[in-house]
Amino acid sequence: MMTEKFIKNEQLNFIKKQIALIKESSKKNVPQNVLTAVIDLANAKILDLFPNLSLEKQEMLDLSKLKRDKEYEQYIQHLTDYLLPFPKITEQQLKKMFPKHKKIKLPDLSTIDLNQLTYLSWNDLGYNKKFIVYELEGKIVGIDCEFAPSSKKNLCSFCNSFGDVAYFSTITKAKKSNNPDYYKSIGNLICVDSSECNKKITNVEYVTTFLKNSLGI
Repeated sequence: MMTEKFIKNEQLNFIKKQIALIKESSKKNVPQNVLTAVIDLANAKILDLFPNLSLEKQEMLDLSKLKRDKEYEQYIQHLTDYLLPFPKITEQQLKKMFPKHKKIKLPDLSTIDLNQLTYLSWNDLGYNKKFIVYELEGKIVGIDCEFAPSSKKNLCSFCNSFGDVAYFSTITKAKKSNNPDYYKSIGNLICVDSSECNKKITNVEYVTTFLKNSLGI
């Protein structure tokens, strides 16, 4: 029987974060009723990620029976079987997405684990660009951004974690009818290392809004 894949990378990251919060509470030896409340809240938040789930899958996601670290590890291991991979993409497709960049330096796709990917991104220092590719409403879209590493660590707009970031900006497709020369630039701080960012991202709301604004969707 085929395993129905229904968990995205960022959702599994979110579940891992909830487990970390539970472990933290149990290490602090909080009263049992407080720990139960923490677990119940984590369960509720996880189920919120997956509306209309079958009872069988709801039970599979239930954290309340887990006690030891090993059980949590097995639980996460089991959930990885249900991961929805990032769509397969070829170098040809990537080149086609960025026709303006004839000498684009592409990432080595064979080394990328599509299961651990919410968005595909790489830096091309030759063009001083960061490229971002994402599945938006069933369609693969891509944007390129001006890229300037920052000397200070900061919060990443995508994964909301503190670390080495770069400032990047893109010109949006937004137009004003009364001013054909109008253009709007959006700037963000984002992790320099996108594979690290993909391990931490728990929510795609910001990514999707940013891409929609940039592409004028």
